[in-house]
Amino acid sequence: MKRLLGIVLLTFLCASVLYAQADKGKPGSANPYVQWKNGLPKDPGFFPLTVWLQDPEDAQAYKKAGINVFVGLWQGPTEEQLAQLRAAGMPAICSQNDVGLKYKDDPIIVGWMHGDEPDNAQQPIIDGKWSPPILPEKIIADYKKIIAADPSRPVFLNIGQGVAWNNYIGRGVRRNHPEDYAEYVKGGDIVSFDIYPVVHRNPEIQGNLWYVARGVDRLRTWTNNQKIVWNCIETTQISSDTRPTPRQVKAEVWMSIIHGSMGIVYFVHAWKPKEDTRRLLNDPEMLAAVTALNGEIRNLAPVINSPTFHFGAEVTSSQPGVPVDVLVKRYEDALYVFAVCMRDSGTKASFFVSLPNGDGTAEVIGEGRTIPVTSGGFEDDFKPYDVHLYRIK
Repeated sequence: MKRLLGIVLLTFLCASVLYAQADKGKPGSANPYVQWKNGLPKDPGFFPLTVWLQDPEDAQAYKKAGINVFVGLWQGPTEEQLAQLRAAGMPAICSQNDVGLKYKDDPIIVGWMHGDEPDNAQQPIIDGKWSPPILPEKIIADYKKIIAADPSRPVFLNIGQGVAWNNYIGRGVRRNHPEDYAEYVKGGDIVSFDIYPVVHRNPEIQGNLWYVARGVDRLRTWTNNQKIVWNCIETTQISSDTRPTPRQVKAEVWMSIIHGSMGIVYFVHAWKPKEDTRRLLNDPEMLAAVTALNGEIRNLAPVINSPTFHFGAEVTSSQPGVPVDVLVKRYEDALYVFAVCMRDSGTKASFFVSLPNGDGTAEVIGEGRTIPVTSGGFEDDFKPYDVHLYRIK
């Protein structure tokens, strides 16, 4: 018994030391945008919730849904597009053309961008052969030109699903060459990628939402955690007969954040059952879900942006092969544990968290329930791809 008490005492002593040594979570302590004079907001309560290639006419509607940045302007920026965005108070990341450079001092432009997915084959198959992708050295050279013209804004680079899936055929002659990406990422300050598991046609990817998190992990590795990593999220059926559910979208978004993504780009186009470039706005159920999700992230943004408490929690899943992944933050007077079930199967998760006194209460944010924490431990049930967010005072 004395030996057991000694182990328990040592465990809590270590937990108290780790808690004391954890990053303090002070506002602004981890804001990556302070390095650019005219970049994204430096407010520690800002988390980029963006939308891909939308008409500025819809900026107000997206703003109501919690979107705070437009990424991409079709054949722009144009004077009209910038005027519409100004009127809506919606900043944009866009190509660096003559019109854009004319407004270098205008805060409506918060970043410059490359063309989309340069890592993929750039032309259709001709005579049974794939064309090559744009070479990384070209992207790096273009990056240098962009920042030479305006170093006051970050450069955004979105690359394709080869980031998460080596065998993607759309890379053409560079299929199964993941080593390319360590070079591509040198061509941007904000590096993003897209893969859409719900609507994917390949059975290796289809339904495996965790490929989103895998891509985020790989980008962070290839950038040596020296670049800002974002990623794209599916919200429509795109060209599939299957539409992601709000639950799946939420899981993909929180998987992304838990694995280190610092910005979300919603893809909202669809080509089935007919072409609709603003499908999210025309889908009441998904629009309401994305709006609520954005509100949840916005409320937690100061926590998400604070430094990570790397030794703050351990979690064990009751089901082999069904991991529950976590991100832990210490912010103000609370410990936050963000958790997601990474597979399409349920499990019970057992948590051990680093608290100074071992006992407390875990509020499950947004669910109207609490869980007692005893000797640093608590348990919770996870349905397939479930997300639970805990605040422990």
